[in-house]
Amino acid sequence: MIKIRLTLNALAIAVSLSPLSVLAQDAHIGSVRTEFRMLGPNNTIEVERFDDPDVQGIACYLSYSKIGGISGAVGLAEEASEASVACRQVGEITFDPDEVDEQEVVFSQRRSALFKNMRVVRMHDAEAQTFVYLTYSTRLVDGSPKNAISAVHYGALTPTE
Repeated sequence: MIKIRLTLNALAIAVSLSPLSVLAQDAHIGSVRTEFRMLGPNNTIEVERFDDPDVQGIACYLSYSKIGGISGAVGLAEEASEASVACRQVGEITFDPDEVDEQEVVFSQRRSALFKNMRVVRMHDAEAQTFVYLTYSTRLVDGSPKNAISAVHYGALTPTE
């Protein structure tokens, strides 16, 4: 009984320390090395794609730094707050207006062992027929003002004469 509890506790800790992406399905696109580390993985810039969970036809690409070394390998490094987002139309844009909130978190990823997350919020500008995507970092006490924004227009285009 004690061994099972210890194993389950160890598993819970390992899961809580690993970087997790939630809310949207994501795909790792690639990475580049920014700094060599003698022990553990190198520091990198990662690029991921996630599809908007409620709006078909829009994919967002995120780039962010990832700390290597031993602290990065075991999930104890506090990652930088900088990130970039670029969202694009990748197919026919379809959505149910009743299911798309005016503002909603569509992507979240843990950026440290405790209390820090990177998020992407989708905002709906119905008047301009545009979805706006904002990425930023949160912490339990204080977040970061560093952010990036991208917008995708979904309305019908008016022909020019």
